[in-house]
Amino acid sequence: MDDKKIRVLVFPCGSEIGLEIFRSLKYSRHIDLVGASSVEDHGRFVFKNYFGHIPFIDDPNFESALVELVQNQKISAIYPTMDAVITKLNEISSRIGCKIIGSPEQTNQLALSKKKTYQFFRDKIRVPKLFYTLDEIETFPVFSKPDVGYGSRGTKILRSREEVELKWSKNPDLLVLEYLPGKEYTVDCFTDRHGNLLFSAPRKRGRIQKGISVNTTPAIEIDSEVRKIASIINDEVKLRGAWFFQVKKDENGELALLEIATRLGGSSALYRAKGINFALMSVFDAFNYPVSVLENNHLIELDRALDQRFKLDISYDVVYVDLDDCLVLNEYVNPSLIGFLFQSLNEDKKLVLLTKHEKNLTETLNRFRLSGIFDEYIHIKKGDSKADFIKEKKAIFIDDSFAERKNVAESLGIPVFAPDAVAALITE
Repeated sequence: MDDKKIRVLVFPCGSEIGLEIFRSLKYSRHIDLVGASSVEDHGRFVFKNYFGHIPFIDDPNFESALVELVQNQKISAIYPTMDAVITKLNEISSRIGCKIIGSPEQTNQLALSKKKTYQFFRDKIRVPKLFYTLDEIETFPVFSKPDVGYGSRGTKILRSREEVELKWSKNPDLLVLEYLPGKEYTVDCFTDRHGNLLFSAPRKRGRIQKGISVNTTPAIEIDSEVRKIASIINDEVKLRGAWFFQVKKDENGELALLEIATRLGGSSALYRAKGINFALMSVFDAFNYPVSVLENNHLIELDRALDQRFKLDISYDVVYVDLDDCLVLNEYVNPSLIGFLFQSLNEDKKLVLLTKHEKNLTETLNRFRLSGIFDEYIHIKKGDSKADFIKEKKAIFIDDSFAERKNVAESLGIPVFAPDAVAALITE
């Protein structure tokens, strides 16, 4: 590859998919990331280049606003993160002025509709039986879902004719299909620009929250089955980059296709941790660079929870930090705090170790491999006030001792932090 960076706009950037793309691309030396969203979301906490309040995709001003952003920010490619956004961007792609990362428009339109997907593949892959009238339903329960949607949003098990009648009376376009009682799986895939299926692997959908799998592990027991399904899908429609499909077992244990999505899955990070960076491969492939797969052969489990990011309205040039029970706790270096210190070094902050350490300080620093990190070492005696040794006004103080923090805060009026609050200072 040449040294020119690919400037990628992630939109909307604060969605679960957008955040996974950020995590996948942020350390690549080949890529500059820009984030944009239509609402203020978590993206503004993680993207250094962030643009909020882009009009929604159904707004008449959406296209002109997006084109202006692409031009002003010199965007090379847009990485869309939601199914409806993918479809919209494909419709206007010729007027945007940059690449759209993903599959062709015809495939996106097919994947957007579950009904069209089932009708297209019904003679090629096991798909759920669709019911169009009440008379077709012989046994209950059945399952209802919207034609366009993702995850488990809007789905419901219907256990009687009355429930089906009520659902259809409220929404005649609602899909009613056979109920599949077995386990559900997601299959993460990658197809290159030549149409070669380079990767497909299933994972179990463990704990589900708001339709999203937040706990997942590889499902190697069905690997051969899903590879056949993946090959059929890949042969029948044109796909490019990361995509996935979901399957569920029927009462006989046979896998049935639930949906196809022409984007990466939020929990595909499971395979990223094994070496398959779907987002990075998709960007490279979009620019016609050759890609290949290298997967580590270790066992793995992914569990997701709400993350935390903070924005503080403070400015500082110097970081004062304590050693005992703070930077070193229970004979271990505090990994979060040491990470923050290196972040501070990257930002040209001055680092000062301010400690009452009772042993040989040089030996202790060497033992924990902490020598050379600090610009200044202030070794004071027990009973001394740390506030007396802090000279700069634009400084922060990190110490496990409440008494020390209280004294510094009251004496100097600078921000003080306990080790557990250092997370609020970390921006990476």
